[in-house]
Amino acid sequence: EVQLQASGGGLVQAGGSLRLSCAASGFTFDDYAIGWFRQAPGKEREGISCVSGIGDTYYADSVMGRFTMSSDNAKNTVYLQMNSLEPEDTAVYYCAARAGGTLSASARGYQHWGQGTQVTVSS
Repeated sequence: EVQLQASGGGLVQAGGSLRLSCAASGFTFDDYAIGWFRQAPGKEREGISCVSGIGDTYYADSVMGRFTMSSDNAKNTVYLQMNSLEPEDTAVYYCAARAGGTLSASARGYQHWGQGTQVTVSS
């Protein structure tokens, strides 16, 4: 059974950093793409970063240069390092897995979702 568990959210001041973790089980990273999404109140879920099964990466313009995705295959964990956080980054953050491993920033392409973790950036 594919399972994902996101953690690491919290309250941080603007300009600060957080690292989110997504612990995965039930599949290997080679066969799946992993994405990070976020959803702010009243807004659609936004794909902000993803990595394909072969290591290609995508970053949304809104986070390019500030957020970095990485993985530890031995721990079956994917990370999202978030630096220079802005109040606009406040949202619930989700990790998701997409079978087949191809890169996609669309939430519709992901079959498995972890529970969200709240990130709040104060000004």
